[in-house]
Amino acid sequence: MGMSGGGSREEAKPNINVTPLIDVLLVLLIIFMVITPLKPSRFEARVPAEPKNQDNVDVKPNPLTLVISLNSQTRAITLNNEGFGDVNDTEKLNAKLREIFKQRTDAGVMREGTNEVEKTVFLKSPKSMKYGDVAKVIDAAKSAGASPIGLQIDDLQN
Repeated sequence: MGMSGGGSREEAKPNINVTPLIDVLLVLLIIFMVITPLKPSRFEARVPAEPKNQDNVDVKPNPLTLVISLNSQTRAITLNNEGFGDVNDTEKLNAKLREIFKQRTDAGVMREGTNEVEKTVFLKSPKSMKYGDVAKVIDAAKSAGASPIGLQIDDLQN
């Protein structure tokens, strides 16, 4: 009898068919290879050309440059050497930057080589300045619309 209950020791053993799993794994591998961005093969940097006659070079500062300086002792903020309070009250700085950016937008002052309004700001701070104070000034400049913000952290004499 084929359906007897006890005599046969040959029971069905479960086997996992891994072929479909390998197929899924290969498809996922191909998808991730296609999605992964390619590493650039080279880095291009534009180096400014040296002037031919360096003795008679008269370098004039760009009038559009905005430099925010911080003083570590007094915690004072200056924008292009004009005082704008201290790091605890950045509202004056924020209002002045908004005013400057609005004037530039109205006048159509664009960043060189782009069609974006010039809103670049540089932040100059000594190393002894607290991180939180520098972050407050960066937040004030960002909320005024500054982009990008360049940082110059070095040993200044203030």
